[in-house]
Amino acid sequence: MFHLRTCAAKLRPLTASQTVKTLSQNKPAAIRTFQQIRCYSAPVAAEPFLSGTSSNYVEEMYCAWLENPKSVHKSWDIFFRNTNAGAPPGTAYQSPLSLSRSSLATMAHAQSLVEAQPNVDKLVEDHLAVQSLIRAYQVRGHHIAKLDPLGISCVNFDDAPIRGHHVAQLDPLGILDADLDSSVPADIISSTDKLGFYGLDESDLDKVFHLPTTTFIGGQESALPLREIIRRLEMAYCQHIGVEFMFINDLEQCQWIRQKFETPGIMQFTNEEKRTLLARLVRSTRFEEFLQRKWSSEKRFGLEGCEVLIPALKTIIDKSSENGIDYVIMGMPHRGRLNVLANVIRKELEQIFCQFDSKLEAADEGSGDMKYHLGMYHRRINRVTDRNITLSLVANPSHLEAADPVVMGKTKAEQFYCGDTEGKKVMSILLHGDAAFAGQGIVYETFHLSDLPSYTTHGTVHVVVNNQIGFTTDPRMARSSPYPTDVARVVNAPIFHVNSDDPEAVMYVCKVAAEWRSTFHKDVVVDLVCYRRNGHNEMDEPMFTQPLMYKQIRKQKPVLQKYAELLVSQGVVNQPEYEEEISKYDKICEEAFTRSKDEKILHIKHWLDSPWPGFFTLDGQPRSMSCPSTGLEEDVLAHIGNVASSVPVENFTIHGGLSRILKTRKELVTNRTVDWALAEYMAFGSLLKEGIHVRLSGQDVERGTFSHRHHVLHDQNVDKRTCIPMNHLWPNQAPYTVCNSSLSEYGVLGFELGFAMASPNALVLWEAQFGDFNNMAQCIIDQFICPGQAKWVRQNGIVLLLPHGMEGMGPEHSSARPERFLQMCNDDPDVLPDLQEDNFDINQLYDCNWIVVNCSTPGNFFHVLRRQILLPFRKPLIVFTPKSLLRHPEARTSFDEMLPGTHFQRVIPEDGPAAQNPNNVKRLLFCTGKVYYDLTRERKARDMAEQVAITRIEQLSPFPFDLLLKEAQKYPNAELAWCQEEHKNQGYYDYVKPRLRTTIDRAKPVWYAGRDPAAAPATGNKKTHLTELQRFLDTAFDLDAFKKFS
Repeated sequence: MFHLRTCAAKLRPLTASQTVKTLSQNKPAAIRTFQQIRCYSAPVAAEPFLSGTSSNYVEEMYCAWLENPKSVHKSWDIFFRNTNAGAPPGTAYQSPLSLSRSSLATMAHAQSLVEAQPNVDKLVEDHLAVQSLIRAYQVRGHHIAKLDPLGISCVNFDDAPIRGHHVAQLDPLGILDADLDSSVPADIISSTDKLGFYGLDESDLDKVFHLPTTTFIGGQESALPLREIIRRLEMAYCQHIGVEFMFINDLEQCQWIRQKFETPGIMQFTNEEKRTLLARLVRSTRFEEFLQRKWSSEKRFGLEGCEVLIPALKTIIDKSSENGIDYVIMGMPHRGRLNVLANVIRKELEQIFCQFDSKLEAADEGSGDMKYHLGMYHRRINRVTDRNITLSLVANPSHLEAADPVVMGKTKAEQFYCGDTEGKKVMSILLHGDAAFAGQGIVYETFHLSDLPSYTTHGTVHVVVNNQIGFTTDPRMARSSPYPTDVARVVNAPIFHVNSDDPEAVMYVCKVAAEWRSTFHKDVVVDLVCYRRNGHNEMDEPMFTQPLMYKQIRKQKPVLQKYAELLVSQGVVNQPEYEEEISKYDKICEEAFTRSKDEKILHIKHWLDSPWPGFFTLDGQPRSMSCPSTGLEEDVLAHIGNVASSVPVENFTIHGGLSRILKTRKELVTNRTVDWALAEYMAFGSLLKEGIHVRLSGQDVERGTFSHRHHVLHDQNVDKRTCIPMNHLWPNQAPYTVCNSSLSEYGVLGFELGFAMASPNALVLWEAQFGDFNNMAQCIIDQFICPGQAKWVRQNGIVLLLPHGMEGMGPEHSSARPERFLQMCNDDPDVLPDLQEDNFDINQLYDCNWIVVNCSTPGNFFHVLRRQILLPFRKPLIVFTPKSLLRHPEARTSFDEMLPGTHFQRVIPEDGPAAQNPNNVKRLLFCTGKVYYDLTRERKARDMAEQVAITRIEQLSPFPFDLLLKEAQKYPNAELAWCQEEHKNQGYYDYVKPRLRTTIDRAKPVWYAGRDPAAAPATGNKKTHLTELQRFLDTAFDLDAFKKFS
């Protein structure tokens, strides 16, 4: 209502209310059910009865009249009506009438003033209606924009009664436009009869209306005829660009967008810009045609139907470079990837062409990947801005949209390392397909990272290649929303839909998108509404499922031809110049094709998307094949421990329970001992001292799911006041980042993987709230972390912390599914490696695809974290972390096991009485992790310390063949058994058993002691849990348990 009153006041004729204050302005208002609004139109001096002494009386009369006009004398009624009607000064008051002829004339004049009120009301209503009309176009104009290049079902703007325009019915073929909402908004003036919606009619079209401040269609004019208002709104919102932005709740941002699209004549291009656009379209189109001619039977996922993508991306990059960006990180699916590599990233054409040669031999380690999955890194001069720019296209799997968070993480890391706290130097561009953008949940997860403090990249430009089809699936079956881009609305990202057959409209939209990102540092979406000229790939037949659409596509003139004809008709270029441009690029392709025949070897590392300069030798090899001691000087351990057990900020009040925790830590340090939390603290803190950035991310990691970490302290008296003691260790230490993530696994793990890609000199860790939840991120684990190096020659040192352990917490809070990680390890269970090889353990690590550990002591956890950085190469590290061991009194490590000269122990052998008399040992139990403490407790209770030896395998993969062979040989009379708390078809047994058998040359069987096979990871019944535990402990210590199987 406030806005309506304000608008009405602006549209009303000038009144005395604009120069004379309301009589009761300083008087407390009486309790009424309406608001008093005075519009006295005459100065006080002009009315003989108005004076300071009579103001109270007039006030009371006016209030009474507002409530009921008949409650006051007719003369007052006329006065107040005339005043509100805008009567000239001195004429609002009419003296009592006589029966003279002049009196009758005066009475008639007064009656005309009273009757003038409805005309003013109509004026106000019409202006309000026009404002509503303008807003309707801003909100819903995109629904009737001509977005579909196929022209199958868009609104027809040909025969117009206004400009004139009418709305065609949807095509009877039933093929849909980019907008699945087929209804035409009732408040859009598609024909003159629609004016009635606003209380207007055709006679109002030539009336002039004042324009509100929420539109820029007037340019320098403040008022326009209604006909022109509608025409300009249609030009702004209903042509080849559809703008969605009115859901944004920031007025400045909405005004910015209005100005960009409503200002008359704003979308202008110079002839030079048009020629550049044409040249880029030539390269984009002729590249695909060249590949089709040379390799017509090869899958390449070409860009035909959306050739405008190449100039679109280059425009975004040009504008961003102009605004100060010098590093752009891109992610995209496979469609058009080769074209982007060739014409945006500028990969050598011969390197692309030779990928089609089936005789090419792979020279690098690993298995490689399809050509349309590979990434690239290139630094070059941007020819438009004459500035250096680095472009990186991140390699990706066929899992559409999976690379989105990876790109975000890499972008965040690059911003972090160059001190770009506002995203002014490094940015990301993400390309999407329409079906995947709407259908893949990771898109939503990634969007929700966009504005979080520890995850924001300060705006991403999203470009959707909207083919209006997904493989063979019609959009009507692929999404419930009108547009595939509607997911972006959740973060107030403006969405610019554009017809891809209008290259200039596309370029303008891309410029605006780049400027938006530069101005507001928020996400923006460009929806390129296009088509797919071929099937899903070049071998696919789309007519099976979309016959009518593809009949239209077969008739469609390519965008290059359309635009060239337009520029020739405009005199911007002539036909010979156009043909010369084509010939020039064709020659470039042919020459590169000739050179590609000389390529005999495929170097995957030439396609590396994240090089680490200086970390490896020039030929990409580790600088050494050894790892120094991971131990530390005692004074360093003590210093870190003291900081970890204190509050390094003055006047900071912590929780009483936390005071007790810090006191316990202090006692541990005094006793030269660490628990799990303190061991982690010391590993992190020591790496920070050495200049290694540490980043820990995940759900609730700041405190820790099990309330053991407490890396962020909260002042109990001051809201949002926090302290991170880890950042107060050393004067020149590296920064420590610990951040609670959104409730996402897929998106956040992908983000951290991308962060770890950027530099080898950082320890990046992701912790699952419970290890069970890692399967929500299974795609990142399966497609990126496990095979990443093999596919893309890209090392990564990310660490996964997965809380794991059978502790009666039910099937969803017990197992990190170690069997899955172990099954994906690339070592051969049936081949015993050369145990005499120099640096056997380091070579094993170098050859593996990832490292899997389950530490049983805090000290070993400390060492494995430090080893992750001290290794001369990078491998993903999977750590099954404990829950109950966090506070187990026996799970402690002395400083002595963490001093210089100490290392991570791949195997912790038996060191009790059994080790003193190995010949008397009847059974050698192998185990890993927490179950060790159950076994030692049971062994002690049964007094079997001399008969049963227990060896812990701390590093499961790569498998420690050498150390386990020594253990087996040490106990010649012992039978071997593997003991685990997990079910037999889960856990480690299927991985460990064949490797143990290979270790001992299959001389003995390897027995099993553990839970029976089961479908669920754990029982939900506490009693059943304890029964199962006791049962397998009985088996483990029953020396006759396996005799019946011998």
